[in-house]
Amino acid sequence: MINNFTPWQRTAHGANLLNSSGHPGVTIFEEITGLANKHKAINLGQGFPDTEGPNEIRQLAIEAIQYGANQYAPGSGIPELRQAIAAHQEHFYAISIDPDAQVVVTTGATEAIAASLLAFLEPGDEVVTFEPYYDSYGATIGLANAIHKVVQLKGPHFEPDMDELRRTVTDKTRVILVNNPHNPTGTVLDQTILQEIIAVAHKHDCVIIADEVYEHLTFEQKHIPIASLPGGFDRTITISSAGKSFSFTGWKVGWATGPESLIIAVRTVKQFLTYSSGPAFQPAVAEALGLPDTFYSDFSASLGNTGQILAHGLESAGIPVIRPKGTYFLVADISGFKLNNAIEATRLMPEQLGVAAIPMSVFVHPENQKDYQSLIRFAFCKQPAVIAEAVQRLQQLPEVLNR
Repeated sequence: MINNFTPWQRTAHGANLLNSSGHPGVTIFEEITGLANKHKAINLGQGFPDTEGPNEIRQLAIEAIQYGANQYAPGSGIPELRQAIAAHQEHFYAISIDPDAQVVVTTGATEAIAASLLAFLEPGDEVVTFEPYYDSYGATIGLANAIHKVVQLKGPHFEPDMDELRRTVTDKTRVILVNNPHNPTGTVLDQTILQEIIAVAHKHDCVIIADEVYEHLTFEQKHIPIASLPGGFDRTITISSAGKSFSFTGWKVGWATGPESLIIAVRTVKQFLTYSSGPAFQPAVAEALGLPDTFYSDFSASLGNTGQILAHGLESAGIPVIRPKGTYFLVADISGFKLNNAIEATRLMPEQLGVAAIPMSVFVHPENQKDYQSLIRFAFCKQPAVIAEAVQRLQQLPEVLNR
């Protein structure tokens, strides 16, 4: 049980901080990245783009620095950005929010997640997430000395079992943390599942934290915010960021929206984490949120096409793929090969193929790793030429796996 560990051990457990050799402070991500750098491999383990966001938006940040936007921004974010976030929610989802009371700007979505969890959790409270889960969830739940419960998403569709969800969420559950579109599986939850999450949250009086950073990165379907559904808004904190929507991951500008009572709690914690950040980036992100709808549709279509190139390339090599409905990521299954352990395989790939990827088992609790041990996550948020070169190299993956 996480609750029996020291604070450092709880965080390490939640974030997979121990590699298989037991070395503290070294994540699998860092190990694979180190191998990729050592062997000059194409790194499809890293979930960030290798292209810049819109030039006109970057120029606004440069100008803001030149004209003096270099001191603390307001703790909740500059008014222009909060107004732009509110307008975005109204325009895309018909969710009406007060920019002065129902929005807080954060240092990326990761801080918004941490501030939200820390605001509502007491030691011993239970948090339910889907598994696999973004690694910061387990780390922050551990820091709060809370108990992390999971509902598994299993291939090939990575959809939760509704009976398991209803059994897992109880009166001890304080927070249901929903990542949709979902990293690392690439799935997009449908409205029926989201409505059931709302129902169990009402039944057990839970707060819903909706991590929706990939909201504009869906393929052939529209994202549905859980806060837009009947009964959803009043108990939901919705989180997003500029990093995924505009390819400005290093700017670390995120936000949380929701009912005033919930946002006050998030803002209260946030002020003791970073207080404020990115004063020069905030006006640029405000402008970006007003880009034409075609920017979003073109971006998702382009990314989806790149994902299809990678998926087709893996399949042509004989590697089964679970094609994503959204996000940057797709999942490959090596269960049919002699070497079917994804951790071992991904350690070999940088040197032997010149391609790096991440084993899916690092995104799950240790006791459940066997259920995901043959799955590998590939990031396809790279230039088409890079993906094409990776595909060429991956044609030799079956040979590596069958030695």
